[in-house]
Amino acid sequence: MQLDKVGLTKAVTIGGRELILETGRIANQASGSVIVRYGDTVVLVTATASKGPREGIDFFPLTVDYEERQYSVGKIPGGFIKREGRPSEKATLTARLIDRPVRPLFPKNYRNDVQVVATVMSVDQDNPPDIAAMVGASAALTISDIPFQGPIGSVEVGYTEGQLVINPGVDSAAKSKLRLVMAGTKDAVMMVEAGADEVSEEVVLSAIERGHQEIKKIVQFIDEFRQDALEKGYAKQKYEVIANELSKEIVDEIAANCDEPIKEMIEGCFSLKKQQREDRISEAKDKLKEDLLAQYNSIGETIDGFEKKIKQIISSKEKEIIRSIMLNRSIRIDGRGLEEVRPIWTEVGLLPRTHGSGLFTRGETQIITVATLGTIREGQIIDGIGIEESKRYMHHYNFPPYSVGEARPMRGPGRREIGHGALAERALEPMLPNESQFPYSIRLVSEAVGSNGSTSMGSVCGSTLALMDAGVPIKEPVAGVAMGLVKEENNVAILTDIQGVEDALGDMDFKVAGTKNGITALQMDMKIAGIELAIFEQALEQANRGRMHILGKMLETIKEPRENLSQHAPRIIQMQIDPEKIRDVIGPGGKTIKKIIDETGVKVDIEDDGRVFIGAIDGEAGDNAMKIIKSLTQEVETGKIYLGKVIKVTDFGAFVEVIPGILGLPGKEGMVHISQLAMERVEKVEDIVKEGDTVTVKAISIDHQGRLKLSRKEALPEYEEKKSQHSDKGKYNKRG
Repeated sequence: MQLDKVGLTKAVTIGGRELILETGRIANQASGSVIVRYGDTVVLVTATASKGPREGIDFFPLTVDYEERQYSVGKIPGGFIKREGRPSEKATLTARLIDRPVRPLFPKNYRNDVQVVATVMSVDQDNPPDIAAMVGASAALTISDIPFQGPIGSVEVGYTEGQLVINPGVDSAAKSKLRLVMAGTKDAVMMVEAGADEVSEEVVLSAIERGHQEIKKIVQFIDEFRQDALEKGYAKQKYEVIANELSKEIVDEIAANCDEPIKEMIEGCFSLKKQQREDRISEAKDKLKEDLLAQYNSIGETIDGFEKKIKQIISSKEKEIIRSIMLNRSIRIDGRGLEEVRPIWTEVGLLPRTHGSGLFTRGETQIITVATLGTIREGQIIDGIGIEESKRYMHHYNFPPYSVGEARPMRGPGRREIGHGALAERALEPMLPNESQFPYSIRLVSEAVGSNGSTSMGSVCGSTLALMDAGVPIKEPVAGVAMGLVKEENNVAILTDIQGVEDALGDMDFKVAGTKNGITALQMDMKIAGIELAIFEQALEQANRGRMHILGKMLETIKEPRENLSQHAPRIIQMQIDPEKIRDVIGPGGKTIKKIIDETGVKVDIEDDGRVFIGAIDGEAGDNAMKIIKSLTQEVETGKIYLGKVIKVTDFGAFVEVIPGILGLPGKEGMVHISQLAMERVEKVEDIVKEGDTVTVKAISIDHQGRLKLSRKEALPEYEEKKSQHSDKGKYNKRG
């Protein structure tokens, strides 16, 4: 049923600004549609579900799309095709931000396709569209007929000049030491993602607590918005449950018969590696399945998909027993204690021709990260809707199928790869030297060559090693650790350094990266309806101990950045020229700068403020390029002595080149008038100088037309002596 044309509008104050939700006027054929206004930021968010469940799947098919529109910031897309193409990295990451807190809040047996689409239509940079989109997704799902067990709220928390700020504007965010985005219900936190500049655990906890207060206000606001919408005719859909045709008694009986075989299976796996453990468990489960199929053959003949149901019961029992062992015996499936970190070994410099490389191995998770240095202009150009137009530091993450022992097609980076790369990038960025100190673009590529839990945090560790091996003067080394959680009512087990099976069977994936001084990045995802702050605090404390242990192991391999860059890395020479002289270096149509590059083999980047960056593998080539640019931009100074070359002789004087031309371009020249050639009277110019002679001259003036006047006479030693004698005589006469 559609709302009327007037629709429904409701407002609440969040972060000192009005957040407005509107529904009923636009996109009414969607199951739920909301316009979110926050300042001048406007985002349309819709939620739509299929009429029935998708057959043959055992997961919830949720899709979230975050659509950036360049018109929202008054831009026309760059490139040849003038329309938006594939999502930007920022759009992909924001779609993940929306997905992660809402996914756990659907019924476990709901199998209808659900699609949430957030379209950014207007952007006011002081009011972030990602937060508006997250709130809008919650509101659209809540007022729809989709069985969403929300609502949730979302905010960003900054930490500027010692104060926590909700949804900081551009100026405040620029000074903030923390950017924490979080989402949650009225009772618990569902998702946290943060980048920070060595912020303490106490500050992070305070930020989460402050943010949750604001989230409660948003949740209440959306609930009231839903009630108003219900009064206008909205109702929840009676979704179709994927029915289990086995009676509860039969399911319980089969599960009981699984109990001892699965316990025995798990007990025999504590000392095995991942592949061995998976093979043995798979073999044992297959045997158990066949035994149960034979035992319950008469029931199986009457029920479709009985074998699949048996497998589901076995998997459910396996999960239950593994979780029970961790909760009640504090033992994990590989035999470790709850806080025990797997064995770590590291190596640097393993790739001889790269600029820097690091190998980080923790258990069966193994990462090779490679650092590449380039000129500033080799940074990434960003064609997006944010303020940032380029960045000099890029982190890319690859997850090939062989890392988990699989054979499947190689595709381009998906949302997971982009997300892991962004998390590692966020963890390292605060520790990188600024551009003036280290005028390089930096690209890190992390190759997950082995995976069994938290390759993203392995990438953080491998990246630190690669940067130090490359000689990048990072402020502090960074390490990361992944934490897990198993929670059954009040019984809680927090796990340090989780592996793959613990991630799959646990209730939380919580990654923390930082230095010895504080946190630089964190990410938390929940698979249950949130956790209390007390559990979060305990997890942070435990993560700190794990992070310090890992960092200590890394520093045994390399304690600090190498003093010198790799011989294969470019040497960047930085110089400053007058911005008015940029055109002289570039030349008409780029002719001059192309000549410099062709002649020396270097890369040259020129910024609008006159900063020039010369990148060269060969130091001599870099020096030559610098000399050329100095020559092109050098101005003659009046009063200064120059050694010049006579390039033309006339009846009235000689033209002398005081700054030589280069690359076939003219240099700087001036005229020595015949009267300025010698101390005595000169009858003929050729008596003193000839074309091609080298001559010492003094720059005496530049006239209003920019013509340079030179003097050979004033550059002679006897001129200064005579001038001094004349000055002394004048003093004597004055005294007399």
